Amino acid sequence: MDLFDEIQAAKLQLENVVPNTPLTHNLNLSEEFGATILLKREDLQIVRSYKIRGAYNKMSSLPETDSGKEIVCASAGNHAQGVAYSCHLLQIKGTIYMPNTTPKQKIKQVQLFGKSYVDIVLTGDTFDDAFAAAMEDANQNNKIFVHPFDDLKVIAGQGTVGLEILDSFKKPIDYLFIPIGGGGLAAGVSTVFKKLSPSTHIIGVEPQGAPAMKNSIASGQNSVLHTIDKFVDGAAVKQVGHHTFEICQKNLRDIVLVPEGKVCTTILRLYNEEAMVVEPAGALTIAALDFYKNKIKGKTVVCVVSGSNNDIERTAEIKERSLLYEGLMHYFLIQFPQRPGALKEFVNDILGPNDDITYFQYNKKTNREVGTVVVGLELKNRKDIESIKVNMTNKGFEFKYLNEMPDLFTQLIG
Repeated sequence: MDLFDEIQAAKLQLENVVPNTPLTHNLNLSEEFGATILLKREDLQIVRSYKIRGAYNKMSSLPETDSGKEIVCASAGNHAQGVAYSCHLLQIKGTIYMPNTTPKQKIKQVQLFGKSYVDIVLTGDTFDDAFAAAMEDANQNNKIFVHPFDDLKVIAGQGTVGLEILDSFKKPIDYLFIPIGGGGLAAGVSTVFKKLSPSTHIIGVEPQGAPAMKNSIASGQNSVLHTIDKFVDGAAVKQVGHHTFEICQKNLRDIVLVPEGKVCTTILRLYNEEAMVVEPAGALTIAALDFYKNKIKGKTVVCVVSGSNNDIERTAEIKERSLLYEGLMHYFLIQFPQRPGALKEFVNDILGPNDDITYFQYNKKTNREVGTVVVGLELKNRKDIESIKVNMTNKGFEFKYLNEMPDLFTQLIG
């Protein structure tokens, strides 16, 4: 059975278990880009992401010889919820390994969906750390490993998203944007479109800080990233799957890398304008539209919104990253004169009326003419930063611009 046939079989397997999610026409995005923008709302799935599809298809397809065995998986959150819910539905015991950095909200949801059928083990800082621990457990204790993306049954389950899109919208689709983490969703959905809608341009989307698929396709082999930005936790892996790499290499027209700050701006915009709560990975495809705005004008475009498992405790970080990306938040290391009135002079003569000091860290040193101050400024207009730099220079305030010094920025602001 080839992969497309597996996807059709998975659709039958998921009936009465995984509901179809809506394909909605978004008016704001359509007007902005002069296109018909449709959102495939996998964020409205039972476990608030598409991952239930692959997990359930895999676990419900286990041969009878494996009945009674425990399963084990590794996940940054969404696959864990899909596996947990599948464990509960199928009454299979499972152990779920998650990175220590997993948002608390996702951990709580995993326990909620799995109930007494799952045990959660937190280990390491990345998905890859959790993956290694889960594989060790599976090998040592003869458990069945349910891979989050590099398994044909899992890929087939995710591919049912593609069947639903084409069942819901009978007109030609010009562009399809799919988020990529390990590549299971992109591999499955792109297989469907290559078969049933071959004229559609299939565009993969990765976070800029974790371009595992783009780098692999560019080099012609499935390569490992040494370091990644873990912020887009649902799509930040050091290596994509071997199956998914081979499939995406053949099916994808292009891969767009989206800066993490742009993802944050999109998350905030969707919340404010659409009342949509999406996680970073869920915002990837919509954030990518800006990079294709000239090509999609007048076209019909589908963006897969992959999940909504966002932790409210991350809101401050999301806002900060968005402001930095938009050029509205700036940090300086300033040599401040140690004399009365220096701060008043800084506020009155250097800052504009709409500029706000959001961070100020100052340790006064005795018997010195200057003291080091770390200052954070939030601006209303990104262009104002140049006048602030000029004003500081003219007033004799020596400074270092931390936004352009990432290593020092991380140490001082973190």
